[in-house]
Amino acid sequence: MATVKEKSRKLRLIKRGNQNRPIPLWVVAKTKRKVRWNPLRFNWRRSKLKV
Repeated sequence: MATVKEKSRKLRLIKRGNQNRPIPLWVVAKTKRKVRWNPLRFNWRRSKLKV
């Protein structure tokens, strides 16, 4: 991907990068392990973002 991007695309990539992290352990404890993993996690090699 080119280095020079539109600001809107950059903001979308930043948002998805921030969402790409595991859920905190206190959430697991609070929900009594009903919520165990983040469905928004992605791997940069396996799947491509549609932004």
